[in-house]
Amino acid sequence: MLQTNLKHVNSKEELQGLITSNEKVAVCCGRMGPMCIPVYDIFEVFQEKYPEIQFRDMDFDIPDASVIRNLPECRKFNGLPFTIYYRNGKVVKATTSLQSANQIKDVIEEVFA
Repeated sequence: MLQTNLKHVNSKEELQGLITSNEKVAVCCGRMGPMCIPVYDIFEVFQEKYPEIQFRDMDFDIPDASVIRNLPECRKFNGLPFTIYYRNGKVVKATTSLQSANQIKDVIEEVFA
């Protein structure tokens, strides 16, 4: 389990329920590594700034994370974390590797405005 202050997604069923019952969802799928921790930290700050968006993390190494690892949008990704943005149950954006707060803000404004 990831040691963050974010709510965790622990199964593909939980992810499906989350994205079908919430209009705007962002999931950071990674490990407790140097490229992932800054994104979790930004998500923690942004969950207060953007209360209409559900920010979650998911452990990249659990079997059910295959639901994210195998997304067509992630096919060419080489770095962690995989950050997926869902709107109305569908993937609207996917990014990989370390992202700055400004980069994440730009994505949020692009896909959730």
